[in-house]
Amino acid sequence: MGPRGLLCVCLVSLLILQARPAPSSATGRSKGSQKRQAVDRTVDGVLIRSLKVNCKVTSRFAHYVITSQVVNSANEPREVAFDVEIPKTAFISDFAMCVLCLTPTSWPQGRGRVPGASGRTMEQFTIHITASPRSKVTFQLTYEEVLKRRLGQYNIVIRVKPKQLVQHFEIDVDIFEPQGISKLNAQAPFLPKELAARTIKKSFSGKKGHVHFRPTVAQQQSCPTCSTSLLNGDFRVTYDVNRDKLCDLLVANNHFAHFFAPQNLKNMSKSLVFVIDISGSMEGQKVKQTKEALLKILGDIRPEDYFDLVLFGSRVQSWRGSLVPASEANLQAARDFVQRFSLAGATNLNGGLLRGIEILNNAQGNLPAVSKHAAILIMLTDGEPTEGVTDRPQILKNIRSAIGGRFPLYSLGFGHDLDFNFLKSLSMENNGWAQRIYEDHDAAQQLQGFYNQVANPLLVDVELLYPQDAVVALTQHRHKQYYDGSEIVVAGRIADHKLGSFKADVRARGEGQEFQTTCLVDEEEMKKLLRERGHMLENHVERLWAYLTIQELLARHVKAKGEEKANVSSEALKMSLAYQFVTPLTSMTIRGMADEDGLEPTIDKPPEGTGTGLCTFVLPAGQPPPTSSSLNVQQLPDRVTGVDTDPHFIIHVPQKEDALCFNINEQPGVILSLVQDPNTGFSVNGQLIGDKARSPGRHGGTYFGRLGIANPATGFQLEVTPQNITLNPSSGGPVFSWRDQAVLRQEGVVVTINRKKNLLVSVDGRATFEVALHRVWKGSTAPQDFLGFYVLDSHGMPARTHGLLGQFFHPFHFEVSDLRPGSDPTKPDATMTVKNRRLTVTRGLQKDYSKDPRHGVAVSCWFVHDNGAGLIDGVHTDYIVPDIF
Repeated sequence: MGPRGLLCVCLVSLLILQARPAPSSATGRSKGSQKRQAVDRTVDGVLIRSLKVNCKVTSRFAHYVITSQVVNSANEPREVAFDVEIPKTAFISDFAMCVLCLTPTSWPQGRGRVPGASGRTMEQFTIHITASPRSKVTFQLTYEEVLKRRLGQYNIVIRVKPKQLVQHFEIDVDIFEPQGISKLNAQAPFLPKELAARTIKKSFSGKKGHVHFRPTVAQQQSCPTCSTSLLNGDFRVTYDVNRDKLCDLLVANNHFAHFFAPQNLKNMSKSLVFVIDISGSMEGQKVKQTKEALLKILGDIRPEDYFDLVLFGSRVQSWRGSLVPASEANLQAARDFVQRFSLAGATNLNGGLLRGIEILNNAQGNLPAVSKHAAILIMLTDGEPTEGVTDRPQILKNIRSAIGGRFPLYSLGFGHDLDFNFLKSLSMENNGWAQRIYEDHDAAQQLQGFYNQVANPLLVDVELLYPQDAVVALTQHRHKQYYDGSEIVVAGRIADHKLGSFKADVRARGEGQEFQTTCLVDEEEMKKLLRERGHMLENHVERLWAYLTIQELLARHVKAKGEEKANVSSEALKMSLAYQFVTPLTSMTIRGMADEDGLEPTIDKPPEGTGTGLCTFVLPAGQPPPTSSSLNVQQLPDRVTGVDTDPHFIIHVPQKEDALCFNINEQPGVILSLVQDPNTGFSVNGQLIGDKARSPGRHGGTYFGRLGIANPATGFQLEVTPQNITLNPSSGGPVFSWRDQAVLRQEGVVVTINRKKNLLVSVDGRATFEVALHRVWKGSTAPQDFLGFYVLDSHGMPARTHGLLGQFFHPFHFEVSDLRPGSDPTKPDATMTVKNRRLTVTRGLQKDYSKDPRHGVAVSCWFVHDNGAGLIDGVHTDYIVPDIF
C-alpha cells in the first residue's frame, strides 16, 4: 500500500454522534439521566443502536447506503447530529430519515452538504435534529460514484468514528466485476492485527467478492471495562480485476460501458519538463518539501528518459534550456541545481510555462531520439500570476496555442492561496488534470504520489471509436496518454435498433509500435451477466454513463463563458434532475423513511411542527424546497383516486372537495381495465383474486392480486403481484421481491420499489401511480395478500383516457340534492345528477390505504350502487379485458 492519496479513494467518514440537550424550557436532571451509569454505551442519554454501511459495486459503479439508528433514552429532548464525510467526486442520490416524534431544527435548505470539506478529498454532510424523549431516529444516506483505478487497484475507504460503542455495527461490501476479481484485501488498522483477522471476513471467486466486518460490542471496547471504542480510523477494501482480455465492453438497457486497461505493454520513454514556482511565497516548508519531492522524483527517472527543469519567479530560468538524457551525471547535476536554487520575486506563471513548452516543442522537432517519446509538462505553483502576463483568459489562450494538443499539462496547486479553478481550466484545456497539494507534513509524499501516477506511460494518442450512427451520447473517448496502473472508461447510449452494428475500435501509439484492436459485444456473455446480476447491472451501467456525463459537464462548466456556460449548465441540471443526483447545480430536501418493517408511522394527525411525511427532492440550486401547496406529484396528496380491498373504487373530485365511491362485484380471475390511454396504448389492468376457502356458489370478497402496467410504444411492461415485481415479463426480464429497494428506469418510465410497502410508477412526467402492498396480519379481514392501486397525479394524461379509473382523470360535474334518511340511519341517501342521469346514492365511508397500507384512512364519499351504474360509462362488464397486458 503506497502513501495515502495514491489510490482511488471512495471514502465515507462516519462521525455519527453528537448529543446535547435540546433548547427547551425543561430544567433539572431527568430520571433517564440518573440511570446513565447503568447504560455505559450512551452519550448524554443518546445511544447508537445500529450503524450499517452497505456498498454494492457493479463494474466500478459504487452504490453506498449508510443507515444509522439512534435512540434517545433520556426523558428530555436531545439534539443529534448525523455527520458523515463522502468523496468530493460522489453524488448524493437520496437522504431519508424516520421522522416520527421529531422536531426539525436545521433542515438543509441548500445543497445537502456543508460547505468546507473537512478532508483533502472529502465533503461533509451534516444534519441536526431534535429527538423527542424516549424516541428512535433512523437516518439513511445514499450516494454513488465511479471508482477510478490508480496504481493498479481500486480502493474503498470507510472512516469509522462513531464516538461510542454500537450495539449493531456492520460494514458489508459486495463486488461484482464481469472480468473476474484478481485480488481482494481488507484492513482495519485501528484494531489489533489478531482482532482484525477475527472480525473481517473476506472472500472472492470468479466475478464476485465480498467483505463483511461486524465487530461485537466487546470487540469494539478499548478495554474489557471501558466504554470507549477502538473504532476510530479507516476501514480499507482494495481490489483489482483480471486483465486477460483486451476488450471489456458491457452493454445493458441501451447503454454501454467500455473499460480499457491493457496489460503487458512496454513502458514508453518519456520527455519530462518540470516548471517550478520559486516566488517569495514559496519560502519555508513549501520550498523545502518541493525540493525533497524533486530529489526523489529525479531518483526515479529511468535512463531512457529525457528531462529539464524550469524555474519562474519574477524572471524565468531553466537548468539546461533543452532536454538532456537521464544519465547519472545529468541527474546528479540536476540534484545539485535543485539543492542550490533560491527564491526570488513575483509569479511569472505565463513565462515559466511558455519556456517549458518551448523546450518540449524544440525537442520533438529537432531531436529524433525523443520524437516518439511521451512528452509530459508538470507545473507547480502556490499563487496567482502577478508578473508578466497576468490576465487569465490571455494565459489560457497563450498556453493552449503553444501546446497545440501535442502533450498534456499537469498543474499542481500548493496550498489554498491560489485560483484552483484557473489551474483546472489550464490543465483540462491541455489534456491533463490539476491536483491540489495540501500544506502538511506529507506534502513531499503528495508530490511524489502524483508523479507515480504519470511515471509510466504505456500509450499515447489513445482513441476509442464507435460507429457514429450507433451511438447517440458519448463520454470522453480521446485521451492523450494512458499510464500503467490506470484505466480509461468510456460510456454512452446506443441508438435504438443499433446494437447489432455496435463495436469499439481502439487506436493508439505505444513504445516502437502502433496499437490497434476491435472490441465486439459478446451477446451470450451479456445474457449470462444479466441473469447473474439482473436489474442491478442494467441500472448501474446507465447510471455510470449519467455520472460520467454529468462530471464532464461540470468540468466544462468551470471554464465555459457566456452562452456556452448557460447551455452546459442547463444540460447538466437536466441530467442531474433526471437521475436524482445532488450536484453543485441542484439542491436537496429530505423525505420521511419507512420503519424497519416497511411501514410508515401510523398517527391520525402529526403533532404540531413535526416532520412526518417528508419526501426526497432534487431541485435546481437556489430553488426553495417545495411547500405543501406546491408539491403536486412528488408529495402524496391528502386525497387520491384509487381502488383497494374488495374492490372499492374511490374517485376524488377536487373541484367539489368531495369523493364518489362504487364497488365492482365480479368473479376471481376476471381482469378489469383500470386505465387506458388510446393515444399511446398505455394501460393498467388488474386481475381479481378471491377467498380460497369460500363455499361454492357463495359470493365472497375479491381483491386485486395481479396488476399489469404496459406502454406498448416503448415495450415497457411491469407485472406486480403480492409476491414479486417483474419487469418486462414477456421477454424474461428481471424479477424483484417486495424486500428489495430499487429504482428502475426504462424509456421515460421510472419505477421505485419501496421495501415491503409500495411501488411508484412515474410515466414521462405525465402521471404517477402507486401500488400499495397489503400483507395478511393478525386482525386483518383479508383472506390473503393483495394489492391496492392509486393515482397520485394524472395531469398529463389525455382527455380520452378511459378505464374504470381513467375516465375520471379530468373534471366532471355532479350535483347532490334531496338528502333523506336511508335504510341505515347512520348513512343518509340522496339524489345525484351526473352525466344527465339521476341516481340514488348513499353517504358512507371507504378506506384509503395509499399512505397506510395496514390501517388506512377513512374517506367520506357518495356511494353509487349496482357496480357504479350510471356513474361509469356503459356497464361494468365493458371493462373486462382478456389479458393483463
